[in-house]
Amino acid sequence: MSFKKESYALQAESLIRRFNRRGMEACYCEDSKAAVEKVLSLIPDGSSVTWGGSATLSEAGILEALQNGSYELIDRASAKSPEEARSLYGKIVCADYFLMSTNAFTSDGELVNIDGNGNRVACLISGPAHVIVVTGMNKLTKTVQEAVDRVQTCATPPNCLRLNLNTPCASTGFCADCQSPDSICCQIVVTRRSRQPGRITVVMVGEELGF
Repeated sequence: MSFKKESYALQAESLIRRFNRRGMEACYCEDSKAAVEKVLSLIPDGSSVTWGGSATLSEAGILEALQNGSYELIDRASAKSPEEARSLYGKIVCADYFLMSTNAFTSDGELVNIDGNGNRVACLISGPAHVIVVTGMNKLTKTVQEAVDRVQTCATPPNCLRLNLNTPCASTGFCADCQSPDSICCQIVVTRRSRQPGRITVVMVGEELGF
């Protein structure tokens, strides 16, 4: 185990307790392979499963594993019209399991997310019976403000480039606190506690994943 991996594992020990204190389950996986196994172990066969947009879920191989599993998958990307997308969203918010990553998380066990349309954070807040949050340890910050700064500096510019959006950060690489119609920084959500104990499970992975 590398010194960085060892440090991640030590941090995770404390973080698990801090997430638990906030009503969230948490666990640590050394790598993506272990994370895939853990996530699948949390989801019974036959469950309805959906997810929010996430580079982490794709990079870790979790989306591919779901496609090969025995689940009822609800994929919003399959919608062929706005009407179908709206109908699918009704199923998404009633799903058994919603998977996502988090833009950042603090050393005190808070999740920090910044979203455009807000459908991802809406499902984190309420709706699906269970939420599984998969995150690389590279997204750990000390405070909520540092988390917001991290998202605007490290996550939003490459995401805007990935989505081919016309925002200042897609041109300069730096946040301009813009009011662009294409802005994906419309909602800032801090999850400081889950009122439904155990509804949210945070799976920390000892790798750098996502933005």
